[in-house]
Amino acid sequence: MSEVKADYDGAWKEGVEKYFEAFLTFFFPQIYSEIDWTRGYEFLDQELQQLMRESEVGKQFVDKLIKVWLNDGKETWLLIHLEIQSQVDTGFPKRMFSYHYRIFDRYGQEVVSLAILGDNQASWRPQEYSYERWGCRLSLQFPTVKLLDYQPRWSELEQSDNPFAVLVMAHLRTQATTQDLTGRLRWKLSLIKRMYELGYSRDKILQLFDLIDRLMALPPNLDLSFKTELKQFEDEQKMAYITSIERIERSQTLQESIVDILEARFNYVPPELVEQINQIYDHARLKQLLKKAGITASVSDFQQQLSQENTDT
Repeated sequence: MSEVKADYDGAWKEGVEKYFEAFLTFFFPQIYSEIDWTRGYEFLDQELQQLMRESEVGKQFVDKLIKVWLNDGKETWLLIHLEIQSQVDTGFPKRMFSYHYRIFDRYGQEVVSLAILGDNQASWRPQEYSYERWGCRLSLQFPTVKLLDYQPRWSELEQSDNPFAVLVMAHLRTQATTQDLTGRLRWKLSLIKRMYELGYSRDKILQLFDLIDRLMALPPNLDLSFKTELKQFEDEQKMAYITSIERIERSQTLQESIVDILEARFNYVPPELVEQINQIYDHARLKQLLKKAGITASVSDFQQQLSQENTDT
């Protein structure tokens, strides 16, 4: 059976955008505890991409740059630079240093670089870039998370209600089934059924479905089998609150269209607003929001109206 391309990058980047707080809680709890979440946070992806285009480090792999505030009682903010690396790359440590320095040089502010290593080679664990000569030494050490290390902790992942537990399981099983797509189909069904059995909320299942679907890519014939079997499972369980796959896909299209219109009109949409929109699956409401996106005076006005609607409902 021919290999299909899993969207590792897209799934992880979207996951971080949707669930940034949950991401830090799961992988870097100490960092999470030192951030003042009442101040919000800001993705600086557009600025970062512009900065990297001006560099000469070759092919760009930059993933995320996030501005956060610390809860140290001072007016202190810093930048979290996050890289998600899905394959072994000997140039990765140097690239981490190059991006770290360019970000620091651009903003003049403290930078913390983090890495998620999603490759399939257990021995590859880059954590530092350094050089030294004639008494001059430079070194950057950066914390890393190796996804393969979660394989022995599978039962722990199964019981977690953090969305990144599901994403890690999907990532590992996608890697393990590169040449066994029928096996991938079985695991994909198993992971989604597991969320139902653990009592995940309707909204959480709908939100995570898209990430799993992008990771655990299937060829058309197996994708049809997957949808048929999942629909049969839902019918057998008589889960009235479960929305059909077709409805999920229509809702996701509307969500993306709303964000696209706001970005086209105002250039920037705050990540917390994107997350709010992505949590709405009511088809009629999304269509109303799509119309509002085309006529609203500003992103803040749109966000205020959306918050008011949430309060009213």
